Amino acid sequence: MCAHLPPVLKHHLTALRMLLAFTVITGIAYPLLVTGISQAGLSDQANGSLLTTNGTPVASSLIGQNFSLPKKNPQDEKETLRPDPKWFQPRPSAGGYDPTISGASNLGPNNTDLIKTVKDRRAAVAAFDGVQPASVPADAVTASGSGLDPAISPAYAYEQVDRVAKARHLAPAKVKTLVARHVQGRVLGFLGQERVNVVELNHGLARLT
Repeated sequence: MCAHLPPVLKHHLTALRMLLAFTVITGIAYPLLVTGISQAGLSDQANGSLLTTNGTPVASSLIGQNFSLPKKNPQDEKETLRPDPKWFQPRPSAGGYDPTISGASNLGPNNTDLIKTVKDRRAAVAAFDGVQPASVPADAVTASGSGLDPAISPAYAYEQVDRVAKARHLAPAKVKTLVARHVQGRVLGFLGQERVNVVELNHGLARLT
């Protein structure tokens, strides 16, 4: 019957069959295959690397977050968040760790506003952690490129041990051991730097106490 159809209509029918075939292959079969493989072998990563407490998801280890005290006035959107001394603190974030916003301040190293901000942050971190300003690591006062990075340097994590231990009435050695267990090495042994996922670290801290 198709042999008697006009050539133009034959081309359209062929195109339609190809469209349906590739819709099934690329729109249904391939996604199902990839989903099945990911759920079978990489379910944790595929589902967002979620951290749970009593079976309830509480965070993703891929996205940093603030560990702050409750606002004095919840209705005041301009009120500055105050870091909670009971938790290890992340590095600063240009977007306030809002998962819908990702990006940096785009200010250059010679920008006067950035220089002042870093200086103020260094003084604040030093006072908060009870250390000298000169010992405050760079990542404690500078934001990451994404503004959502959950990683901090081991130096910054260890700097916070005494403050966290005091706030939670724990032995500093116990908290220091917890930090040591969360230090991640370089990727493939030579890429990047050692790091501590502060979200995972605080999750471990909550389970510890």
